[in-house]
Amino acid sequence: MSDTSPTTPVPEPFRVSDGDLDDLASTLAKTMAEVRQHGVILDRLGSELDPAPAADQEADGASAAGADDARQADDPASVFILALGGEAYAVELAALSDWVNYLFLPVYGREISTTRPWCAQWHEHPEAVARLHALWLAWQQFTDTEAGLSGPSTWHRDHLDQALVHLRAPDGPFAACTTSPTRPNHRVLATPAPEQSGMTA
Repeated sequence: MSDTSPTTPVPEPFRVSDGDLDDLASTLAKTMAEVRQHGVILDRLGSELDPAPAADQEADGASAAGADDARQADDPASVFILALGGEAYAVELAALSDWVNYLFLPVYGREISTTRPWCAQWHEHPEAVARLHALWLAWQQFTDTEAGLSGPSTWHRDHLDQALVHLRAPDGPFAACTTSPTRPNHRVLATPAPEQSGMTA
């Protein structure tokens, strides 16, 4: 007895020309970076919302106040990366790296020179991490729809331009790093030692 059930036709394979593969890969990388950034934002928003139902909140005011105190003790005092430690710092640095690699550098990287240095190991320069993270936080705020139509312009004027002046300055955080790609050199500049109190001359 033969099988009379209708067979589903096999779709033809989809082919992309080689010229379009680079554009497709670039678009995919940017989309993946945006998805990661949205995930970080959603995680932050989720941690700020109170997950307890209203009935639980009304049940016992004292226990709710105690839970709020415990939650505040667990939450970081700041969203700034330098206030984070351990795994929270690593997660935030990974998200920042995606933004730097897939959005910031391709658009605003410019040519590397002695007057505009850059270090491929920027994540090992604490000042660079701090400035780039602050720039990324502002980018998230000013590219949101709630920032209005002038938000991106405000971000460029008030945040990006100022950050680039300090990051890419000849005496900035990358001053000790070689700018030549054929002779890479990475060195974090020494910082002043903290003053010792109670020491006599």
